Amino acid sequence: MKVSFIGTGSMAQALASRWVGKHDVFVGGRDAGKAAALATKLGRATHGSPAEAAAFGEVVVLATPHDAVFEALDAAGGPNCFAGKVLLDINNPVADWKAGDFLVKSYDGRSLSEAIAAHAPGAAVVKAFNMCQAQVWQMDPPVFDGRRLVVLYCGDSAVAKRDVASLIEDVGCEPVDLGELRYARLLEPAAAIVIKFLFSGRDPHTVLNFIQPESKPIAEPAAAADGGA
Repeated sequence: MKVSFIGTGSMAQALASRWVGKHDVFVGGRDAGKAAALATKLGRATHGSPAEAAAFGEVVVLATPHDAVFEALDAAGGPNCFAGKVLLDINNPVADWKAGDFLVKSYDGRSLSEAIAAHAPGAAVVKAFNMCQAQVWQMDPPVFDGRRLVVLYCGDSAVAKRDVASLIEDVGCEPVDLGELRYARLLEPAAAIVIKFLFSGRDPHTVLNFIQPESKPIAEPAAAADGGA
C-alpha cells in the first residue's frame, strides 16, 4: 500500500516507523528539511512537499495539528486532489489545551472528521489512531496487561476501512470498527479524556483500552455425595 503523511511531527514519526518496510511510505511537509530528515531516519521512505504527498498516497495520513488540517489540505492542492483516496484523520480538536481547556471543538455539531469529509467530499475519510500518544504507537507491539491494544476506527467507506484496519494490524493492534464516520463524535471526546490525564502528568503510555473479558467456565456446584451442607 502507498501511505503518505502530511506532517512531520511525533505522530507521523511513530506511525511511519511502524509501516516503513511493510508499505511504501512518503513523508510530506512544508519544511523540506524536516521531511528529508524524517525520511532519512526511517531509512526506506521518500519525501517531498504536501502536494507530492497527496499525489503519492493511496492512504494519506493527516498528521498536522488539528487547527492546521484545512490549511494543509488546501496547501496540498485543494479538496479535488484527494478524490478517490483514503484520508486518515488521526487528530483531536481539543479546544485550548494550553489554557487548560480540554473540551472538544465542534464543527457545527459535527466532528473534525466529518468536517474534513465535507471539505474534501471526493475522499473517503476514516478516523483512527487518535486515542493514544505517539509513544504508544512506537511500542512493538502495543500490549497492555498481556492484551493487544484495541484501536477503534470509523468511516463511511467499507473499502477505506479495510485499508485502515490492515494498517492497525500492522502495528500489532486489534482493529474494532465503531461504525459510520459520525461516530468520530465519540472518539474525539474519548481521546480528550486521555489528553487531559497526560497533561496532568500521567505516563505517556496511558490508554483507554476496549477490553473483551475472557469467557471462563462457571464452577460446578458441590456434588450431593459430598454431603451437600
